Amino acid sequence: MTSMPFPVVAALIVAAVVLLVLVVVLVVGFVTHRISLDSPLIDDDEDDDLCDDTAALLSMLPTTSIVIDDNDDVVRCSPSAYRLGVVSDDAIAEQEVLNAVHEVRQSGGKRQLDLTTATPERYDSAENRIDHVETRSVHRPNWLKVTVGRINEHFIVVLIADVSEAIRFSQVRDSFITNVSEQLLGPTEALAKLADSLEAGNLDERQVMDDARQVKSSCSKLNHMVSDLLLLIRAQEPITPSSANRLNVMEQLRRVAERLEPLAAQSKVQLNVAGDEDLVINGETDQIDSAVTKLMENAIGYSPANGTVSVSAVKSKDGEQAVIRVIDQGVGIAKKDQARIFERFYRGSSQSERTADGVGLGLAIVKHVALTHHGDVSVWSAPGQGSTLSLTLPLAQ
Repeated sequence: MTSMPFPVVAALIVAAVVLLVLVVVLVVGFVTHRISLDSPLIDDDEDDDLCDDTAALLSMLPTTSIVIDDNDDVVRCSPSAYRLGVVSDDAIAEQEVLNAVHEVRQSGGKRQLDLTTATPERYDSAENRIDHVETRSVHRPNWLKVTVGRINEHFIVVLIADVSEAIRFSQVRDSFITNVSEQLLGPTEALAKLADSLEAGNLDERQVMDDARQVKSSCSKLNHMVSDLLLLIRAQEPITPSSANRLNVMEQLRRVAERLEPLAAQSKVQLNVAGDEDLVINGETDQIDSAVTKLMENAIGYSPANGTVSVSAVKSKDGEQAVIRVIDQGVGIAKKDQARIFERFYRGSSQSERTADGVGLGLAIVKHVALTHHGDVSVWSAPGQGSTLSLTLPLAQ
């Protein structure tokens, strides 16, 4: 057996002595409580975390919270902070918030500000899925009330109250009042004009006929709006599946297409309907009819002369839903409008001569019919490439 060289033996002895000294130091330290598992020798993250009481308090707050350290790094935050676009990659994404953080860190107190952000696209579909309405490639604005304050010398907290729904409701309310007022004024002004012509005595038959046509047109638009509002009211309660409300999808599509054929011909638009003849859903006939009608009317209205509107019904990939798609070859929907086309009374920026007289209730009706039938509605569109609106409904039980 060959002996080891002296340098190697010496090195091993030195290493063993050093290891023994470290073991002794650690043992003595634990025994005398000079070293513990919370000691900086073991864990140096003590200064990078909050005390348990503060962390527990923040977790109970109903608002979105963000905790920022001395280096402006986000050390804790609610998941909704990412969805609201305030935090990105563990850093504050909004300069206004970061400026407020710096001011509070330097001079104390608190800062409050109003902030409008956009939901990042990667969170958009998941957010809208909760509402059962999916829109693609869009940014929905978020209206936020932000409060920035100091926790201690190391940490700043940002509290965010999302008031988007309240503001959207206010916008819808204002739009409702404005649009209904305009629709009510139309017939009254037309009637007043006709009355003036009759009262003048010198009856111009052509003028009276023109005024009468205006009255008829205004009253027709008003009746149309009232009918849509009544349909929206009816389309609020979820539909309960039963053997009494089973509907064949293709029969519904063909019935609507036949009724709209004169409108399509007048607009020089061809309607093509095809799909799976075996698709059956549970639904309220009038509501499904109205939703499909609105989708087809919308496609016809935005299609160019000699264009084609394709209507199809297929089974979804998971085999559990019927997907009704209405595809047009129109100008498409601007990206900024896509997130709002299903809102009541919203009118997009790309109106045609055939759609200028609408009041913006058609796609809102489609949305609510989808909701009452436990389904979804989605849009795909690109300027110059037309649009695809998809109504997805569960197959019959």
